[in-house]
Amino acid sequence: MSLAHTAQHPTAVGPALLVPLVVGWCYLAAALRQREPDRTGWSHWRTAAFAAGCALVATALLLPVDGFAGHMWQHLLLGMLAPLGLVLGAPGTLALRTVDRRFGRAALRALGHPVARTLLHPVTGLLLTAGGLWLLYLTPLYRATLSSPALHDLVNLHFLLSGLLFTWSIAGPEPYRHRARVPVRLVVLGAAIVAHAGLAQLLYAGLLVEVPAPPEALRAGAAVMYYGGDLAEILLALALLASWRPQPRRVPTPAPARAAT
Repeated sequence: MSLAHTAQHPTAVGPALLVPLVVGWCYLAAALRQREPDRTGWSHWRTAAFAAGCALVATALLLPVDGFAGHMWQHLLLGMLAPLGLVLGAPGTLALRTVDRRFGRAALRALGHPVARTLLHPVTGLLLTAGGLWLLYLTPLYRATLSSPALHDLVNLHFLLSGLLFTWSIAGPEPYRHRARVPVRLVVLGAAIVAHAGLAQLLYAGLLVEVPAPPEALRAGAAVMYYGGDLAEILLALALLASWRPQPRRVPTPAPARAAT
């Protein structure tokens, strides 16, 4: 299975396509189960969002990546747009409704562990996504992926998983008591926008980057990162605002007046 040579060997991507298909089928089966008479049902919008995310993953796998712009489109789909649809599908909530309650309670306890809390913090997601991009294009790593299909696949898997982590930490619909406050998430999202825009400008100018591509290919890929990344981050910001539920302010209760003696 090689994503690096999809254009030359279309049949090689077949096994990879099974992943979004199987995941989407499992989600749909769980969602349909929630429509049974003894259950509360499941949102059609959540199902549609998750299906769109699976479709974007499949599209990224089928996308020819001969040129640098094609590679950048694949990253945009796998690392930013597909995770948004998958996260908005609230698969965690659906899974907790499906699995045994004891397993669900154990999973929730695990999410409260300090290691899990650190991993699910938006700063961690930012370091893995934006930091991974800078590492890929400012070091010989990208050049190495051109000659190693397995490494190329691992890099794409990293972008998908880190994209899911970052997207969930910013706008995940599931309630999570340790989630960072909205101002913190907005600041981290702003830092991600700056990181993507700065790297796109370096690629466009061909400065400091380790990408063996002609200048016109670099500019085309940089444009995809700049404008496509802006679109994805605007959608992520809208998802954050749509899921934001401000906590009501508590009005202090006046102390009862003491009876005169």
